[in-house]
Amino acid sequence: MTTADPRHALAREAPALQPQERLVFLTRQLTLGGAERQLVQLAVALRQRGLDVHVVVMYGDGELEADLRTSDVPVHVLGKRGRYDVIRFGWRLFRTLRWLRPSVLHGYLPMDNLLVTATAPFLPGTRRIWGVRASHLEHARQDWLSRATSRLEVLASRSADVVIANSQAGRAHVIRRGFDSARVIVIPNGIDTDRFAPDPATRRRMRQAWGIDDDVPLIGIVGRLDPMKDHRTFLAAAGLVAAARPSVRFVIVGRGPDDYAAGLRAEASRIGIEDRVVWAGALRDAAAAFTALDLLVSSSTGEGFSNAIAEGLACGVPAVVTDVGDSRTIVGSGGLVVPVGDPPALAEAMLTVLDDVGQFVGHARRGIVTRYSTDRMASTFQNAIWPSG
Repeated sequence: MTTADPRHALAREAPALQPQERLVFLTRQLTLGGAERQLVQLAVALRQRGLDVHVVVMYGDGELEADLRTSDVPVHVLGKRGRYDVIRFGWRLFRTLRWLRPSVLHGYLPMDNLLVTATAPFLPGTRRIWGVRASHLEHARQDWLSRATSRLEVLASRSADVVIANSQAGRAHVIRRGFDSARVIVIPNGIDTDRFAPDPATRRRMRQAWGIDDDVPLIGIVGRLDPMKDHRTFLAAAGLVAAARPSVRFVIVGRGPDDYAAGLRAEASRIGIEDRVVWAGALRDAAAAFTALDLLVSSSTGEGFSNAIAEGLACGVPAVVTDVGDSRTIVGSGGLVVPVGDPPALAEAMLTVLDDVGQFVGHARRGIVTRYSTDRMASTFQNAIWPSG
């Protein structure tokens, strides 16, 4: 099921790169997740810089595969059939990587990292890069395989040539777990500031789709429905805001397990704001969701580098965020920071920003363009992996 040949036509048109200069990303699946979107952005940006970049995925049919193919980044689908498809999958992985002969093999998540290390016997001379995408793990909510993978990851981490964390919080987290600090560097996520930008026409279109008038204050939270995102604190704060400002409406963008989503809806009903909350589900075009907002909220109990915060700010939307991971640094002067799990503090900050949106809007996008552009991420990555290139 390999869907692209390393001898792809565009590879012949690119600047003369030798096979030993090939970079291969290895990941589970290219679904609509933050880590997955960052992988795609980085791969495309490096391809545009003339590097020979390929992406190998274990499970096919991810929504983001098309973004790579339209940017002439070859995608190789291994067709893994499930958790226990080990022998067949291992053989396909071996054959694909031996064919590609990468000079650099980059894993993006824990299981990917372990597979990158496992390739050492049949890919001598290949540099192995690990990716760290989180600063906080709730091990009690993981199944036995995830917990075992986490422990094994610490033991195997010294086999990596470089470990790339996307946040200072993430770097500190893995060092506390036992990673070698000398191997761990930080390359913050990059934001496509052309795609994530203010867009009045899209703002009107999204609000119309959600039944929200142009002049109605709209506060939103964007991200998967997961306990770590702490939507319950957001809903509790929304109830306090709604009591103080009856005109304010709220939108929750993201998907999650049906039972968890049903519990959140029940909580909104209990608080008495069910008629003020739009449940938008997952959106392919996250930028459209951000542009519709007057205020973005992140109520998470754990983050590394929050894509949602950075993307919302890039769209010119101020943010109120909890003080986790690198969120304080990302938001800068574009919003306010509050403690975790404190609905009154969150509500007060939301009202403060709504009362003086203009004070924050000017800083929101400027900080992201200056510090977190995709080009800056790609340049930092390239210099870290090929220092003399």
